[in-house]
Amino acid sequence: MSTTTTKDHPHLAADFNRDEPRVNWHDETLWWVRAKRDIAAHKLPEWELLRETASQIKFNVLSNLSTYLEQFEANATKNGIIVHWAADAAEHNQIVHSLLEQRGITKMVKSKSMLTEECHLNDYLKDHGIDVIDSDLGERIVQLANEPPSHIVLPCIHKKKEEIGDIFHEHLGSAKGESDPKILTETARQHLREVFLTRRAALTGVNFAVAETGEFVICTNEGNADMGAHLAEIHIASMGIEKLIPERKHLGVFLRLLTRSATGQPITTYSSHFSKPQDGSEIHIIIVDNGRSIQLGREEFRNSLKCIRCGACMNTCPVYRKSGGHSYHTAVAGPIGSILAPNLDMKKYADLPFASTLCGSCSNVCPVKIDIHDQLYKWRQVIVKEGYSPKAKTMAMKAMALTLASPTLYRMGGKTGRLVFKYAPFAVNNKLNPWYNQREMPKAPDESFGEWYAKRKGAKNS
Repeated sequence: MSTTTTKDHPHLAADFNRDEPRVNWHDETLWWVRAKRDIAAHKLPEWELLRETASQIKFNVLSNLSTYLEQFEANATKNGIIVHWAADAAEHNQIVHSLLEQRGITKMVKSKSMLTEECHLNDYLKDHGIDVIDSDLGERIVQLANEPPSHIVLPCIHKKKEEIGDIFHEHLGSAKGESDPKILTETARQHLREVFLTRRAALTGVNFAVAETGEFVICTNEGNADMGAHLAEIHIASMGIEKLIPERKHLGVFLRLLTRSATGQPITTYSSHFSKPQDGSEIHIIIVDNGRSIQLGREEFRNSLKCIRCGACMNTCPVYRKSGGHSYHTAVAGPIGSILAPNLDMKKYADLPFASTLCGSCSNVCPVKIDIHDQLYKWRQVIVKEGYSPKAKTMAMKAMALTLASPTLYRMGGKTGRLVFKYAPFAVNNKLNPWYNQREMPKAPDESFGEWYAKRKGAKNS
């Protein structure tokens, strides 16, 4: 589903915050997942060594990306995998469509792939007469609800079980008012079983691609990627250029980090290796750039390409937990999405780097040590310099900088502010002041600290 919107993060977050019980539940649920991550991490004495090792492996990949891409292509081709290259989302979608069109396929099953969300593949194929069904349970729920996923690991985390029951009743024929998770899961299983058995084409994402062997690995908890890929006559895998790791032995590092960071599990339920097609079937892998080379060329931001899409930064982020994934109006939400999205379209996503407290919790939990909060701060500087920040905010910050740089203006501003708070509070406490919308303004002090200190100092000297 497309995430195109005319609203920015503050307005979309305000929409989400109108339902306070949902916000509280969303916040508590994601913090519970974050707590599970901490428990899993603390059980490994070598956790920080694993993080550092993974970070250095990814740094090596980014430093030698062209070499590893060529090595992967050569080994994958040798294995019988057909490799395609896509410069952007449009080319990726065209390749997928052409592969289906050549075989007369009009129906496809798909497992979770944030890259295809980024490319808006479902919308593209629908416009070209191709029916796509997402087989991940969370993805299927939001697809039936005609919504994009709100989280990269927990796509329907914003939905309550009662709402899912209503969706299944409308689209899958479950009993009205049914909200038992076991029954709803079985309803989805029966629905998807027929899909797996009848779809001739399957598309999956890629968690890791091994340059040394030409294989790729898909991690799932439901086994839906396996079901789709093994039963279809053509398996299409969509992969960003950053998903490479040099050698198979490195998988041990990343598989130990990935699911512990994502959900607190010791390891994902299924880690499936695909190295060559089965007899009578084909495997095609589409290696996609879509702005990643530009990010690679931005020295201060290239570390973001280390991301393994675990979602840990979302689960810990106080802003994400309170504003919901849809408020980010991009495929990858949360802190990591806020440093990836401006690279694709700085003007459209200029609001996202400001959707942060810069508390640093995202960087602390990142399994590959991306300096997320530092990059958010740096993106703010770039956006303001390029002229994409709101004009009113830019003028206000310039006025504040001028005031803070002048002791005289600072003292005058303080006195004026206290007078306004005391005698004309309505000038501040009104809906036109965005700061007031979410806060209670403080009572004006009788004097400033500077005035109090000068008076105290004078009294001592007298």
